[in-house]
Amino acid sequence: MQDLYGERTDYRAAHLLESDSPADPFVLFDAWLADAFLAKNRGVLPEPTAMVVATSVDHQPSARTVLLKNVSDEGFTFFTNYNSRKGGELSRNRRVALLFGWYPLHRQIRAEGTAELVPRAESEAYFATRPRDSQLGAWASEQSATVGSLDELTRAYAAAEQRFRGVEVPCPEDWGGYRVIPTMIEFWQGQPSRMHDRLVYRRSGLSWTRSRLAP
Repeated sequence: MQDLYGERTDYRAAHLLESDSPADPFVLFDAWLADAFLAKNRGVLPEPTAMVVATSVDHQPSARTVLLKNVSDEGFTFFTNYNSRKGGELSRNRRVALLFGWYPLHRQIRAEGTAELVPRAESEAYFATRPRDSQLGAWASEQSATVGSLDELTRAYAAAEQRFRGVEVPCPEDWGGYRVIPTMIEFWQGQPSRMHDRLVYRRSGLSWTRSRLAP
């Protein structure tokens, strides 16, 4: 059995200081995202756009990993099946939390806010850029629904291939994007002795306030 009590990493990195941090959290996010892509190019971080989306309905939180597909000063965008569990929960409670875990860099980013549907044209534009196999998968899979077997999914995919043979695959009506509009973004940088740096930005009207949290 693994010695979980004894398993630990003593993080060592440059400090995340207020004096070096921009007033706009999205500027800092873009810089850290660029570092994450550099780490991918070095073979250190396989999925720089991976983020955990946490939802909650009836006092039961649930979380899953999705891929970030756009970030702007409006928020963070991802795409999914609207009839999936996350889609159903977001239709009842738009409040969400996000987590980017860039652990090889000894960094993580948390965000909290509200998810809004992106315009249909934006969903269709992104869907058109997806590989055809992924487009067909969106038609073949009723995401989060119970299926009888792997063969059932294979047949559903084959049926989608046949349905759209020789033509472009359109974006399903029940598939599209959400944009998470954050009210809080926290940047975490690992430090020795568990004295980690934590800078939190909170939205105040059209601007942001910044403060440091104890580790």
